[in-house]
Amino acid sequence: MFLKDEKKALTRLSLLAIGWGVGLDRFYEGNTKGGFLSLVGWSLIFGSLIFLSPCQGYDYAQGGKASMEMIFNPYTLIPLGLGAYGVILVIKKAFRLLKQFENVDS
Repeated sequence: MFLKDEKKALTRLSLLAIGWGVGLDRFYEGNTKGGFLSLVGWSLIFGSLIFLSPCQGYDYAQGGKASMEMIFNPYTLIPLGLGAYGVILVIKKAFRLLKQFENVDS
């Protein structure tokens, strides 16, 4: 039905689609360091976005009232930028795996 290289590309693509936030695709490839870095990076991004959002009690922190009166919290630009960069990397890897699947010789 599928060749070995096609199965490998589909498996890696499905792991990327399901577990990109915890680095499942990197752990599957044997890149343990990259998997842990992916896990830590996405945890920091999502954690900082939750902490900096106005609905999580940030206004009770010291100095929080001043930043809550702002229209936009400027500190959220860093995790938003890093998250956008991470999403671009995930999409780039997905396209690379799709091309790998497409280019397998039968």
